[in-house]
Amino acid sequence: MDMLIARLGLALSIGLLVGLERGWQEREAPEGSRTAGMRTFGISGLLGGVLAAIAQTLGYPMVFAIGFLGFAVTLGVFKLREAHSDSDYSVTTVMAGLGVLALGGLAVAGDAQAAAAGGAALAATLASRNVLHGFLKRLTWMELRSALMLAVMTAVILPILPDEAIDPWGGLNPWKVWFFTVLTASLSFLGYVAVRIFRASKGFMLSAIAGSLVSSTAVTMVLARTAKRSADPLPLAGAAALGAAVSILRVMGLILLIDPAAIIAVGPTAATAAVVFTGSGLAIFYWRQDKPFADVSASNPFEIGPLLIFATIFAAAAIASAVLVSHFGSSGLLATTALTGAVDVDVAVLTALQVGRDVIPIDVVGKAILIAMATNALCRAGIATVLGPSSFSAPFAGLTIIAGASAFAAHTIIAVM
Repeated sequence: MDMLIARLGLALSIGLLVGLERGWQEREAPEGSRTAGMRTFGISGLLGGVLAAIAQTLGYPMVFAIGFLGFAVTLGVFKLREAHSDSDYSVTTVMAGLGVLALGGLAVAGDAQAAAAGGAALAATLASRNVLHGFLKRLTWMELRSALMLAVMTAVILPILPDEAIDPWGGLNPWKVWFFTVLTASLSFLGYVAVRIFRASKGFMLSAIAGSLVSSTAVTMVLARTAKRSADPLPLAGAAALGAAVSILRVMGLILLIDPAAIIAVGPTAATAAVVFTGSGLAIFYWRQDKPFADVSASNPFEIGPLLIFATIFAAAAIASAVLVSHFGSSGLLATTALTGAVDVDVAVLTALQVGRDVIPIDVVGKAILIAMATNALCRAGIATVLGPSSFSAPFAGLTIIAGASAFAAHTIIAVM
């Protein structure tokens, strides 16, 4: 009996919580002009609990179904009258009432924790009306298509791919190739969203940091070209250094998602480089740019072409690594990641994690990842030298060398210890 009372109290609380949000939304409406308010929603939750309790006691589940149908008809009739009076076509109140009744029943006859979580989620969703509507107004077709593409790639394509190696060397696993492709594209899409958010600030440092979540190489290219038109390129070099730090943190996040054990071999060295890039970048970023920074152009990470290119490169790198590892062991993996890192550091890191962790010691896998990150950093410095003026490329290359030397020193000290 005590448990039933507690569960009925939870059913009532769910209704009151949702009713609190509904009542606040319609707080300016005249008394008695709305179909359901805080009290009605509270009673609805309690009614759902009572119906579930009666159905459970009688052993006849149709009691709840009949009560649910009667409640839906009653609420629908009153909401229809309100809609005619206010010329309102929203069905949110009806759906919220049905949800409260169902959650009230779940609180009594089912999982009480799930019912409580569902009630909180329902109230939060209702309270997010303005945020969600504002988001839909700002949502572009490209972003909507990206979300749909992610759903198809994850829920349709991924389950039908074989989760086993299909090549003689054991390197090409279609499921893993596609999974890592989806994961990397998802991280890049988060970076794309960050670029859109930060772009409104018109600060080129923030744009460089956010853009590096998508591609630090692209950020370096944009900064180098902008430096040619700038009277003082030094702050741009500082922004590029901050972007390099973000790129390192992005790779570390990828490692934590795929194989957290590998972070032990990579983390201290990579973190040292990130700290040096961050500190030195902030140190030389002393001049505030009044003009807006030329934003990094972030393309849709879920375009079919780039996705297939990434998957192809990753698959080729996985096969090449498997072949080289089978013939040359650790040195084969190091050579593959060094070459791949110059093209795409994500591919190099994923290849090392997939191919190396089963047959190569974890410290060698970590060394391969660090080599890929170093190669990628040197390529960024080379791009800065080719595309930017010396007043930009020299400081950035110098910071890259300092960060690399500091990371190497940290790696050496840790190895000795």
